[in-house]
Amino acid sequence: METARFVEILDAEGQLLAAAAEQAGTDAKVPTCPDWRVRDLVRHMGAVHRWAASYVAERQMSPQRLGGPPDLDGSALLTWFREGHRALVDTLTSAPPDVECWSFLPAPSPLAFWARRQAHETAVHRVDAQFALGITPTPLAPDFATDGIDELLLGFHARAKSRARTEEPRVLRVRATDRGDAEWTVRLSSEPPAAQRTTNQADQADQAVPAAQEADCEVTGPAAALYLALWNRQPFPGVSGDAALAALWQEKSAV
Repeated sequence: METARFVEILDAEGQLLAAAAEQAGTDAKVPTCPDWRVRDLVRHMGAVHRWAASYVAERQMSPQRLGGPPDLDGSALLTWFREGHRALVDTLTSAPPDVECWSFLPAPSPLAFWARRQAHETAVHRVDAQFALGITPTPLAPDFATDGIDELLLGFHARAKSRARTEEPRVLRVRATDRGDAEWTVRLSSEPPAAQRTTNQADQADQAVPAAQEADCEVTGPAAALYLALWNRQPFPGVSGDAALAALWQEKSAV
């Protein structure tokens, strides 16, 4: 996906998040983040958006601490969130493609990294806000959800800090039923997960890597549903094989 598309999604997702938070009220509980109320969600995202924008706008070359949110609530808090969200979108839109700054996952460029990361961060928390409102979340595009699964499995969980581990080697397969090229083989062990984008040979014989290894557990469903399940926002749509492995993922994989 192109950087400009990620920025467009970030823009739309932030607006949806603010609208849901406003309708729910900042005191509403967030069922997908049990320790949070909507004000905590909005404060977190407002701080994250400002933190992300600072890397690109200020050309920060080393990691910086996330700034603390202001002591605001209600409409003032939502105004503060909207201002930070708009500043991030504008910063990413106006930045030169070759801008140099710190980032923490592999990407074609720092700008591509921050646009992608903030689009997904905002999308997941927008879903949280809509759950707090008590409505069915706005659907995610299958290609965006597929990219988000890539980011999570091949990026976040490739890092040493991943806690998604097993005492004995196990294999988890993730397969999107609405995209023939969206299948992942995740090898779990006492080390960080080793994930690989694979494919169904019958559907896409010349793409990605054949999914030859037998899986101990396979989770299936539309890409958008798998994306939210892998981020622990809802149960897996379909589970076959050892369901305990899917349960272990949802217990241990928080980022």
